[in-house]
Amino acid sequence: MGKRWLRGLLLALCAFAAYLLFWPVSVNPEAWSPSPAPGLTGVYQPNAYLAHTVWLAKGIALGPEATAVDAEGTIYTGLRDGRILRLSPDGQQVETLVNTGGRPLGMAIDAKGNVITADGLRGLLSISPQRKIDVLAQQQGGVPFGFADDVDIAADGKIYFTDASWRYGLHQYREDILEHRPNGRLLEYDPETKRVSLALGGLYFANGVAVSADQSFVLVCETASYRVRRYWRSGAKKGLTDIFIDNLPGFPDNITLSRERGIYWLALFAPRSQVVDAIMPHPGLRKIVDRLPTLLQPSPVRHAFALGLNSQGEVVYSLQDPSPRSFAPITSVREHRGMLYLGSLERDAVGRVAAPP
Repeated sequence: MGKRWLRGLLLALCAFAAYLLFWPVSVNPEAWSPSPAPGLTGVYQPNAYLAHTVWLAKGIALGPEATAVDAEGTIYTGLRDGRILRLSPDGQQVETLVNTGGRPLGMAIDAKGNVITADGLRGLLSISPQRKIDVLAQQQGGVPFGFADDVDIAADGKIYFTDASWRYGLHQYREDILEHRPNGRLLEYDPETKRVSLALGGLYFANGVAVSADQSFVLVCETASYRVRRYWRSGAKKGLTDIFIDNLPGFPDNITLSRERGIYWLALFAPRSQVVDAIMPHPGLRKIVDRLPTLLQPSPVRHAFALGLNSQGEVVYSLQDPSPRSFAPITSVREHRGMLYLGSLERDAVGRVAAPP
């Protein structure tokens, strides 16, 4: 009986090993060696600034990933269940503006009061004050959006938004990051011609978008490469790109510009993982990780983290809360009248905390 049990165990282990080594997977990783993580020291030294975060409208539903705030202080946010909510400035009054039937993520308010939304399932949307949903775009160059992610609007009305990955959809972000291939795009929508053009391709999980104060460039986060890239939209460098900040201590998510102070607020989803950095140079090992159940794959730690960058890409603020009950992961930071409004993919509230002096 004991030998039969042992034989069965060995066969099961062999079968599991064969599965880990040979089972077909969708990811086709390329080798990449990230720079050594800067670590949580110096300007990134942990602190408890975000421990003072107030949870507005707690219990509304999961996943208010991003926010937009109008001139009156009304807060807009999108949820995992497809709803876009409108909150009073104190978060006490909550109403449903629309349900997109998709997954509203990044959003911005245009000059006409329309809520322009990057919907991870439906594409680029415009929601009018009368609650009418218009689909502005769902593809570019014949390639459908896989994962419309974030959006910002330039002063001339042009809309810049990201397709995080044309290859992987909303629910496959782990696969795209694990594969680490340039599947992301920064796109430009012209409301006059109603056409979408490619501003910048070849991005590694294109995420947050922010148009600069002087309108000369657009920042776009590359989550999988721990950096923020700059695309020049005017001037002598028009059409060129360079790095705004590199080798970040975490996974950059959304980025917004505080026009009140000229600070770019960058949300870091989580600190970098030593395990993830260690496996990135080894494509075969990453395939094995992809075959593992999600619960056994590397997971982000709960650590609220946001950076304030000046116009030169230098860190001037590092706001954190590493406690187990922190408002984390933070996926967006929006400043309005001295307050920071925080979004999160996993929390059931909008965070609010006083902006640092």
